[in-house]
Amino acid sequence: MELHQLEAFSAVMSTGSITGAARLLSRSQPGVTRMIQDLEQEIGYALFDRKGPRVTPTRRAFLLYDEVERSLIGLDAIRASARAIGRDESMSLRVVATPALAAALAPRALAQLSQLAQGQAQGRTHTAAQLRSASAEQVVQALLSRAADVGIATLPLDHAALDVHYIIEAPCVAVLHRDDPLAQHAVLPLAELAGRPVATLANRYRLRNRIDRAFARTGIELHVALETNASLNAMMAAQEKLGVAIVDPATAFGMRLADVEVRPLDVRIPFLYGVVTLSGRPRTSEMDAVIDALAEVSRALLPGAVRHAASQHGALVAHDRADNADDATSSPHRDTGVTA
Repeated sequence: MELHQLEAFSAVMSTGSITGAARLLSRSQPGVTRMIQDLEQEIGYALFDRKGPRVTPTRRAFLLYDEVERSLIGLDAIRASARAIGRDESMSLRVVATPALAAALAPRALAQLSQLAQGQAQGRTHTAAQLRSASAEQVVQALLSRAADVGIATLPLDHAALDVHYIIEAPCVAVLHRDDPLAQHAVLPLAELAGRPVATLANRYRLRNRIDRAFARTGIELHVALETNASLNAMMAAQEKLGVAIVDPATAFGMRLADVEVRPLDVRIPFLYGVVTLSGRPRTSEMDAVIDALAEVSRALLPGAVRHAASQHGALVAHDRADNADDATSSPHRDTGVTA
């Protein structure tokens, strides 16, 4: 399996045609066709259904594409590192996070690092950085494959090969259009959402599970008008008066939208995330700095944020999964006196 074959495959998947891939790669169309055919012959199955000049990716092609893209991104990172080494420059700090945390927290933390570098000795260049957003499972995979230096992801993060540096807990919030009568509440009672359309998350094994349980504990039927994989989408639905959004606080306070209001809920629905690195791998000063900066940004951005020690991971997850929790308004297992 040759690199040029994988690049040709990726280009066809991206552009949707052999012609477009050839143009993108500055190669001839027959050359790209031959590379795809050679790759298919080597792996033993077709990647595209061909109908004249048009091609349609097979189911297997989509599965392979995810792996190929990760490999090509990793190769680009190696190239960038090699160039930095040749110029005696610091290598890029690679951060990977779930989408909400990548958008709301990571840029703020990286900005703190940049400001710190500018205040240091004259002539020292600031730390270059790479930021990727991915699912929580892909964050773990990026660290295990050494494609990232620091990860930020929602709980659970119980992996033997990862070091959890700390856990941040902050309460979820409601986002609603400013003209909604419920915006008059300083703290929105969950009971007020009975019969109201709600826009919220679809990840039933993470945050959505906590939202469902909060409604069940208070005896309120959750009427979902929109399920989505991103809190920003739910906020946009609230902006368009499609429903009241219940989302994580990082998105709500980190990505403000016009014509909407953010309100705390009278029932605490915890949003939990951790900052992690690969266990046993030496950390650079830049890695330590961004780990510290993420905690500071969390404290400043998220009302009610609490920092937990990494040792509390199991207790937090166990409590989160408990069906008989009788106090939805308090946060258990907090580090005494330690806030993010």
